Amino acid sequence: MRRAITIGLLIIINFTLQSTIFGFHDINCITPNLLLILTMSFGLMRGRREGMLVGFFCGFIVDCFMSSIMGPFMFIYMIIGYVNGFFHKNYIIEDVFLPLMVIISDDIVFNFMVYIMYFLLKRRLELSDYFFNIMLPEALVTALLTVIVYKFYVIVNRHLKEKDRGKEAK
Repeated sequence: MRRAITIGLLIIINFTLQSTIFGFHDINCITPNLLLILTMSFGLMRGRREGMLVGFFCGFIVDCFMSSIMGPFMFIYMIIGYVNGFFHKNYIIEDVFLPLMVIISDDIVFNFMVYIMYFLLKRRLELSDYFFNIMLPEALVTALLTVIVYKFYVIVNRHLKEKDRGKEAK
C-alpha cells in the first residue's frame, strides 16, 4: 500500500512539475518529459509489470488533462514501461549509462509515436523538421534531467524495498 501511495504521489508531482514549472520555461516548445523518466526508472528498477502499471497511470493522467481523447498516451507510456522492464535483469543500480541510453531511445520512440498519431494522420509530413526541432532536443534535455532525477528514484526505490522486506520479515 505504501508503494502504491508513493508512486501515485510521484506521478502527481511529476505531472504537476512537467505541466507547470517546466511548461512555462520551455525553449522552442521543448520540455523534459518527467513522466517518461518516472516510467523508465520504475520499469528498469522493478520490472515489466511495475513499469507497465506506472506507465499506465502516467499516460492516464496525461490523457485526462492534456488530450482530447482517452487512451493514446496511456498506450504509449504503458508500452514503454513494459519494454523497459525487459532491461530489469541487466540493470545495475549504480550505473547511470543504461538509464541514459534507455531514456534517449524512449523519448525518441515516444515522440515518434506522438508524431504518427497527431501529425502524420493529419497529413503533416515534416518528419525531418519535427525530428531535428523537437524530438532530438527534447531527448537531450530529458537525458540531462535524467542524470539528476534518476538518483532520487533509486533512493525512493531502495527505501520502498527496505519497507517491503521489513513487512515480509514480520
